[in-house]
Amino acid sequence: FYKYVFIYYICRAKLNLLGLSMIYFKSRSFFLYLILLSATFAHSKEEDKKQSLQEEITEYIYHHVQDSHDFSLFSTKDKKTGEKKYYGFPLPVILVDQGLKFFMSSKLDHGKKVVESSGKFYKLYHGKIYETNAEGKISYDEEGIVTNSKPLDLSITKSVFSILLVSMLMFMLFTSLAKSYKENNQIAKGVGRFFEPIVILIRDEIAIPSIGENNYKKYMSFLLTLFFFIWFLNLLGLSPLGVNVTGNIAVTFGLALITFLITNLTANKTYWKHIFWMPGVPVWLKPLLAPIELLGVFIKPFSLMIRLYANILAGHIVLYSLIGLIFIFKNLVGSSLSLVLVFFISIIEVLVALLQAYIFTLLSALYFGFAVQEDDH
Repeated sequence: FYKYVFIYYICRAKLNLLGLSMIYFKSRSFFLYLILLSATFAHSKEEDKKQSLQEEITEYIYHHVQDSHDFSLFSTKDKKTGEKKYYGFPLPVILVDQGLKFFMSSKLDHGKKVVESSGKFYKLYHGKIYETNAEGKISYDEEGIVTNSKPLDLSITKSVFSILLVSMLMFMLFTSLAKSYKENNQIAKGVGRFFEPIVILIRDEIAIPSIGENNYKKYMSFLLTLFFFIWFLNLLGLSPLGVNVTGNIAVTFGLALITFLITNLTANKTYWKHIFWMPGVPVWLKPLLAPIELLGVFIKPFSLMIRLYANILAGHIVLYSLIGLIFIFKNLVGSSLSLVLVFFISIIEVLVALLQAYIFTLLSALYFGFAVQEDDH
């Protein structure tokens, strides 16, 4: 707007210098009208551009936090056609629909193409695979819900691939650590020297104080696996690969479910007695407290699931939102400030990655300790 005001006064000054005051007075309203119209048009165009950029950033964040059937590292957008081009590698798609259907996700082309397999047609739509006709038609009901049938999807998605990758990495690291103990008189070597103090920390500061010296050994393998599995996945999510595994509620549900099963399947009589017939409590109060105690059995793993899921997901959304602000501001002050915030939030997220693995492991150990407690505890 200020550009056009400046042009207006320049034109006014020139007209006065030429003695064309009559022309100036007649053209003044025209210039003002032109300035206001141009400024309004420029502002509208700028707002439309900003809105489009915000929608694109929102879509990118949503795409990042969701699971996908391919491993996309980054994408580019054609300025002329607006079509996106993805760079990465495809993953196997495995469907169960009157038999086993197998093909690579590259055939789906991010939902742009329809795949034919054994006489049936499938299309990727909003992250899910639906059965369609040859044209890839998606049908909706009155409430806008997709009515196409969905086959049973057992595909190797980005999250599954990341879990397998971390599992293999852990297997190689700790197999090497175990071998180094046998070959070097119980002394770790190589990368094992970094992980050995962490293993001892989990044993001495989490397992033994929470479970007890008599019972901690049978839970140690799970606690170690749990800690390093969550920690490595959290760190992988902060890498340029951008994998949001522990921010997926299905993954945290699986981890919490395993803790729940181990706690209740290995529990002794004292554990169940404290739930259904609490010692030291008046008899008339026990039937009232029993449902509350029983509800606590399910609330504990639920809190484990929500805590890890919410913290990791929120961290990813905040981090990518701050990165998006760099492209929205497009100026030295705003973009620089966003970059500084991204740097500090990234450091905090590295600490959160470790802290959430520690908390999940510590609470699991406490639940195991409740399960094997004795009457005299």
